[in-house]
Amino acid sequence: MSSRLVRLADLIDRFNRAVGHVAMWCALAMVLVQFTVVLMRYLLGIGSIWLQESIVYAHAAMFMLAAAWTLQVGGHVRVDIFYAGAPPRTRAWIDLVGTLVFLVPFAIVLAWLAWPYVARSWAILERSREASGLPLVFLLKTLIPLLAVLLGLQGVAQAIRAWAVLVTR
Repeated sequence: MSSRLVRLADLIDRFNRAVGHVAMWCALAMVLVQFTVVLMRYLLGIGSIWLQESIVYAHAAMFMLAAAWTLQVGGHVRVDIFYAGAPPRTRAWIDLVGTLVFLVPFAIVLAWLAWPYVARSWAILERSREASGLPLVFLLKTLIPLLAVLLGLQGVAQAIRAWAVLVTR
């Protein structure tokens, strides 16, 4: 049973790592598009709301899609009062309790509260308020529950790994 759960945690880790690597490319896209916008504006005198909005979309995608991967690799902010010098079993307890008490409930509440907001956006296929903006606001808003799902899955993986440390002698 324990080895199956660890394999599930490995699968979740691989999935979130893959999503995180895809999200990394959003940073390059943002830089290239921003460079293009600046060149167009200052050299050619042309502005593009569509391109400017695509930078915002890439920024949102990068942060929301890479959050779970960042959690996985320990890149998130951690208040390291007890954790750094603690033995592995104590760290496992901190990870397990923190995940079950804070992370997973947060992910559930975020998904629950975001769902009506995103559903309304999909119902009208919400588009930009700008006439020449991107017609994909509903897709941008879909990143919110996706963030919740990815974080929740990573929380499950963390809880499994912490539990595996606690049950292993």
